[in-house]
Amino acid sequence: MGESRSPVLNEPTDPDVDPRVPARRGAPRRGQWPVVAAVAVGGVIGACARYGAALLWPTAPGSFPWTTFWVNVIGCGVIGVFMVIITDVWAAHRLVRPFFGTGVLGGFTTFSTYAVDIQRLVEDGRASIGLLYLAATMLTALAAVWTTANLTRRMIGRRRS
Repeated sequence: MGESRSPVLNEPTDPDVDPRVPARRGAPRRGQWPVVAAVAVGGVIGACARYGAALLWPTAPGSFPWTTFWVNVIGCGVIGVFMVIITDVWAAHRLVRPFFGTGVLGGFTTFSTYAVDIQRLVEDGRASIGLLYLAATMLTALAAVWTTANLTRRMIGRRRS
């Protein structure tokens, strides 16, 4: 039996989708718009902060991208504190997490610049620095989340005692 192919793109189609039935495109539920707006506004703030950091501390071509490294580590540390506070301490408004966690911190931290930095280092013949950056960012960012979350829990526990 031959595979089904898209008549427009001449590519295989998903067998669970009937190409003769038009796709239903409904607007997001009305209640989602405040969440989308909160993420968007927070994202603008976070991205502007990251851009400002890159302007203040530019990285020379072929060198270790310290600014992006520290932006990602600091952002991960802040999210460790933030998540403990909004889950263990504070019954936050429903838009706080999308605004600050997804928006501000998502806009501030950057996986795309991290990936481009690694690609440029490799293309410039600095693969060892690229590999170091790849591993150091991942390990340090994870350690920052874990450390700040645990320290925040300890501080909260002492205040409640």
